[in-house]
Amino acid sequence: MKTAISASLERITTLGDLFDWRIRQTPENEAYRHFNSETGCWHSHTWAQIGVRVRAWHSALAASRLAPGARVAVLLPNGLDAVCIDQASLVLGLVPVPMHALDNPASIAYIVKDCDASMLVLSTRAQWEAIAAIGEAMPLLKLVLVIGDEHFANDCSPPPAPGVVVPLATWLVNGDLPNSAPRPPVSGGALAAIVYTSGTTGKPKGVMLTHHNILSNIRAMMARVNVLPSDVFLSILPLSHTFERTVGYYLPIAAGSCVAYVRSVAKIPEDMATVRPTILVSVPRIYERSYLKLQESLAQSSYLMRRLFALTQTIGWRRFCRRQHLPCDETPLDWLDPLLSPILHLLVARRVLAQFGGCLRVAVCGGAPLSQAVAECFLALGLPLVQGYGMTETSPVVSCNTPVDNWPTTVGKPLEGVAVRIGESNELQVLGGGVMAGYWKRPEDSAQATTGDGWLRTGDQAVLEGGRIRIIGRIKEIIVTSTGEKIAPADLELAITADPLFEQAFVIGDNRPFIAAFVVLSRSGLDTLLRQLKLDVSGSVKLDSVLMRGLILEKIQSASKHFPGYAVPRVVRVATQPWSLQNGLMTPTLKLKRNALLEHFHAEIDDIYA
Repeated sequence: MKTAISASLERITTLGDLFDWRIRQTPENEAYRHFNSETGCWHSHTWAQIGVRVRAWHSALAASRLAPGARVAVLLPNGLDAVCIDQASLVLGLVPVPMHALDNPASIAYIVKDCDASMLVLSTRAQWEAIAAIGEAMPLLKLVLVIGDEHFANDCSPPPAPGVVVPLATWLVNGDLPNSAPRPPVSGGALAAIVYTSGTTGKPKGVMLTHHNILSNIRAMMARVNVLPSDVFLSILPLSHTFERTVGYYLPIAAGSCVAYVRSVAKIPEDMATVRPTILVSVPRIYERSYLKLQESLAQSSYLMRRLFALTQTIGWRRFCRRQHLPCDETPLDWLDPLLSPILHLLVARRVLAQFGGCLRVAVCGGAPLSQAVAECFLALGLPLVQGYGMTETSPVVSCNTPVDNWPTTVGKPLEGVAVRIGESNELQVLGGGVMAGYWKRPEDSAQATTGDGWLRTGDQAVLEGGRIRIIGRIKEIIVTSTGEKIAPADLELAITADPLFEQAFVIGDNRPFIAAFVVLSRSGLDTLLRQLKLDVSGSVKLDSVLMRGLILEKIQSASKHFPGYAVPRVVRVATQPWSLQNGLMTPTLKLKRNALLEHFHAEIDDIYA
């Protein structure tokens, strides 16, 4: 039997209604927590307080007179301002377009133009000036709202490009309308976001998600995982990431949980210990960093501590496997496990779990595959780590494990209301309420993304095992970084080799924290570069010198500047010999043999990511 609250959730049709409903349900409960750098303290806000703040933004946005369905591009870090502009937009029938706050100006300019944004919200005027300097035409952009520059209120200099540039304080005052600002009718089928993700052309594609898409995903997750009003989420991933947007932002609204915002990536360990979250939503990189630090610490520990850790992990993994009814290696001394486990927990495991705050009920990992070694280590130590599967086009969650039904070699069972099947070439295909409305202004791509009978093509190869999904590969060559970003390597390589300096290019970064590139230089291009540097063309030059690597990397980054920031290579290595059919690194049709190149450069790759 459904509870009164779950029945109420079933009747909600838009995300704006969901937010209003939450405020009425638990007005005095803690909604958000953030660190105030001026006071040096963490500050809490109740749902009622956030409601007042959102209404002020709602009034100001209504006064801006944007047409229903107009796009509001949001370039803000996670925090209260991002919540306010998102909720104000949704209630007025506008469409938020979240963007990564650290993305490069060229990528941002492309998205603002492509989505036909009427409004852009960002932190500083300097950000806007860098975006405007790209020279991208943005004819529909009427308003640029600057949140963070206090001195900007007295800055009378003209804007650098068409569009009124307004500081937040002025905008809020000008929007001082009566308490009941107009609320146009918004349907569940209306767009709730356009989320950009990398496409096959190298340019990002806008995934259109409706209110119904996201709400159906929220309800399905709540049916699978018990999220409580007493839970505290730690927000780490950017809100431009659909994983964070749905699971780390809208889901806590539905459950009435609190969300605490980390100060920065560097401060995550400290904030984890202070906030002591009960639910953590993250990508593999966060867990990988903790694992690496753990291994470094063990390497410097005594022999006794290393032996204790190994014993803790062995016994802990056996206990986990027994609880989950998984096969495990049994030994004659297994009867000692119940006696040793409490002692080893106190001596070893508790110290490791304390790094995550010591209160986690669920640690969710998604966006990219997690190393089996990392997963087994933390599960053995007692971290309630669960993996799931999804994509932006599915709002995003398709399947997930749970702490009580956790098979770490799989990504769990499909959510309630989500159907999956295996199609041609072992492709996983999905059908359900969370599947996108299509790609913005790309009808051909939208048609190609689905089968003739309406199932979404994921591009991932999978098998079904006992109702669980196990991902086995990708049909199309796509790099997925450890932070969950997707890059089409062929398109990036094509952009790099458009520069005459480069004869060949090979980019890597699958399950890694950033993109790196291997290149072969053309003789003519190198000669031109040397002349520009006033170096002897006929003499030998050290291509692996710091100077040359820096100059070559600048060229690569310039050639790939129109790609999203996460797709731009951060490290380069120069190959001395071209890749060819003869040396086994090219196919007869002159395509890169990626696996052969990975093997060929394995030592250099290990060095890059060491």
